[in-house]
Amino acid sequence: MRAATNSHDEGSTMMAPKERDKTEKPEKTEKADKGAKTEKAAKTERKGGGRGAREAQAAPKGPHAGAGRPVPPPRLRETYQRTVKPKLMTQFGFANPHQAPTLKKIVLNVGVGEAIKQPKVLEKVVEELAIITGQRPMRRRAKKSIANFGLRQGQEIGAAVTLRGARMWEFLDRLISVAIPRIRDFRGLSTRSFDGRGNYSLGLKEQLIFPEINYDMVDQVHGLDVTFVTTAARDDQALALLRELGLPFRVEVEKATPRGRAPAAAAAAAAK
Repeated sequence: MRAATNSHDEGSTMMAPKERDKTEKPEKTEKADKGAKTEKAAKTERKGGGRGAREAQAAPKGPHAGAGRPVPPPRLRETYQRTVKPKLMTQFGFANPHQAPTLKKIVLNVGVGEAIKQPKVLEKVVEELAIITGQRPMRRRAKKSIANFGLRQGQEIGAAVTLRGARMWEFLDRLISVAIPRIRDFRGLSTRSFDGRGNYSLGLKEQLIFPEINYDMVDQVHGLDVTFVTTAARDDQALALLRELGLPFRVEVEKATPRGRAPAAAAAAAAK
């Protein structure tokens, strides 16, 4: 009997660790499940949230503060009608007010060469251009295929926006008063970018000069071309128009050197 009781006690002591393992395993699985859930929640938060965040983004936003108020007219257009137009008429001797040059449209163009291999870059450029102008850009496609660049005809490689009316005047006002003063090492705009028919083109090296662009949300810095299309027939009329509107052109002094002489020799001859 004693041997039987001893064997029974030994069996109970041998089964005890197995039962403890069985009781400990559910606790470990519960901890692992909790850890996996926390990791999934962290991933969904990094990606922008789960279903609740998507519903919050899809929910329509309320009206802005000035929704019920009338839209104020662009102040730069009023300045043109009140002061710029009479000055141009007296300067060039126009008898008819319709002869005075004015702005017709402003075209913004961005070329994205990386869009050939990375189409997502173009999507970001389109989004930033829409923020800057307040108008949906139009995607530009390649007119022909170039094998050396891996470019195919019809592939999207850029975006463009054409501004007219009130948005054109408001963009020009923001460009003159806010964006251009933020250009680093700015020494004035060149007067040699006219095309001979009264149109002026301006190249900007980065989109960060516009205050609407958040620096932390920018993936890549890119430039853009701005073209001012006017009704002027000559470049001097377009230059006078844009200068009166406020574009800061630099004064370029051209020194003519005699033909066949070096600049140093010409300066010495002039000194004598």
